[in-house]
Amino acid sequence: MVIVGIDPGIRVTGFGVIKKNGILSVLSCGTIRPPTKETMAERLKYLYKDAMEIINKYKPDLLAIESTFHQKNVRSALILGQAKGAILLAAANANVPSVEYAPRKVKVAVVGNGSATKEQVQYMIERILKIDNMPKMYDVSDALAIAYCGLTNIGI
Repeated sequence: MVIVGIDPGIRVTGFGVIKKNGILSVLSCGTIRPPTKETMAERLKYLYKDAMEIINKYKPDLLAIESTFHQKNVRSALILGQAKGAILLAAANANVPSVEYAPRKVKVAVVGNGSATKEQVQYMIERILKIDNMPKMYDVSDALAIAYCGLTNIGI
């Protein structure tokens, strides 16, 4: 079972690819950073293209993505929704099922506490996945946590 986890964003999108085949392993993790000087359409195209590359390379059984949560800024919520839409479209075009998880659900799956901090999530995901040299970026640890949440919520 291969799962891609996505922490969507228009400036930085974190991704993590995990596999469970008897043992749990990290196949890849990192960030997608659309060029900031481009138009919104070009940035969304960049996100879509990179998401397709990840999907085509790892052939996941599932794409897990963080759901849009309540935003104080409506504009930010709309932009985040567009980024998420580009990634969900990539999964749909590749016939990869996708599932959305609320941030609290991800935190419960990884830390056991829906109010956990990003630092706690990062610490626990490093321990769970036995990662020694993970980039110290919350976008990456959150994406791996989302992938792990997808794995634990499908009963494997």
